[in-house]
Amino acid sequence: MPDSLQRPGVLDLDAQLVDDVSVLVEAGQRGMVLNLAADLHPADLALLMARLPAEQAHTAFSWLPDAQASEILLELSDSQRRDLLHTLQPERLRRLIDALDTDDAADVLSDMSDAQALHVLPDLADTHDVAALLEYDEESAGGIMAREFVSAPPEWTLERVIEAVRQHASDIDDIYAVFVVGANDQLEGVVSLKDLMLAPADRPVHTVMDRDVITVGTDMDREEVARIMERYDLVSLPVVDATGGMVGRITIDDVVDVIREEAEEDIQIMSGGSGIEQPDDTVWAVSRGRLPWLLVGLFGAGLSGSVIGGFEVALEQAVVLATFIPIVTAMGGNVAVQSAAIAVQGLSSGDIWMDDLGRRILKEMGVALLNGIVLSLLLCSAVAVLNVGHVQLLVATLASTMLTVILVATTNGALVPFALKWLGIDPASAMGPFVTTLNDIIGLSIYFLYATLIYL
Repeated sequence: MPDSLQRPGVLDLDAQLVDDVSVLVEAGQRGMVLNLAADLHPADLALLMARLPAEQAHTAFSWLPDAQASEILLELSDSQRRDLLHTLQPERLRRLIDALDTDDAADVLSDMSDAQALHVLPDLADTHDVAALLEYDEESAGGIMAREFVSAPPEWTLERVIEAVRQHASDIDDIYAVFVVGANDQLEGVVSLKDLMLAPADRPVHTVMDRDVITVGTDMDREEVARIMERYDLVSLPVVDATGGMVGRITIDDVVDVIREEAEEDIQIMSGGSGIEQPDDTVWAVSRGRLPWLLVGLFGAGLSGSVIGGFEVALEQAVVLATFIPIVTAMGGNVAVQSAAIAVQGLSSGDIWMDDLGRRILKEMGVALLNGIVLSLLLCSAVAVLNVGHVQLLVATLASTMLTVILVATTNGALVPFALKWLGIDPASAMGPFVTTLNDIIGLSIYFLYATLIYL
């Protein structure tokens, strides 16, 4: 047996291991593949399967026991999971989904076709709970919560509550606390496992519960849920309906996934992508997501060219002006990205509020003024040593342009994320091609206006 197949770990997941497994699957060596899979964490095994050819991945997955296969489903990308689900028989699909928590089961069902989901859903053990979760928006608290949680009436003794935890331990992953609910499922408090174990067993649970419970509604955006759990260092967060009745809980592992997905989406949007692009997407899907932004950039570049063309006479009279066009556009774009990045980050994390707009603009303008003066002095000092005519006028033109462009671009960079947030658009779009091109157009217009007034 190759060395790479002995007892692989995270660091052993390399191209050689993928090749070895591919050979084993092709040869029908089911026992050896299962022996290898038993030593791998589900996340590592999912990564390994994602590297195999689709047909071999489907074969390997069909060999896995249900318990392991259900865990791997959660680790696959959405597109990989959809591709795999189409190859499974309804009975096995039901078994795999029944092994999952309700929130994970709902995620898997949402990746199926409507016909396939409707065929499997009625036969699930938790049909009612899973169907209820499917009614919520995927971007909301209801869409990421799990319906499983340990609850107890306020009059129960701690001994009885502990017994309830034991009974549910095999059905509910990651029990962090017990939720105390009264009539009509009204959430009255929460008891941590630490308090549950340390207090006398004969005490009623309502005497040790924490009544100051942080909750979220089912319709709250999942980004806001993540901010709340991060702000208050929570590992479990109860979700309540409009009447205050508890309907589910969100755990820290769900929030980590949300933070990662939102960060990936923002990075793609900031670079002019669709925000939903996956590494295994088809060429057509990737192109369809990127092309609209490139068309916006092309249109904006055309407008920038029109600005330059409008000052053709000025360029003919002073060709040296063309030398500094890249500097003007580059500096405007750089300072806009810097100020926009801080605004986008703050708005996304909740550290900056919409009410902070005026204070944010004033601060950015102060920074822009200081940086603009320094950069203008450096550029003008370099220009002063050049052997060009009317050097004093050129220096004055460049100094005025640099200072104004940096002030305007910095203000735009700070202002646009607030405007997008107010319009209900992801502020990360403020760092995309549209805003970058807009700064180029404004910067060039300012440059040639100053050149016309001062230099020519």
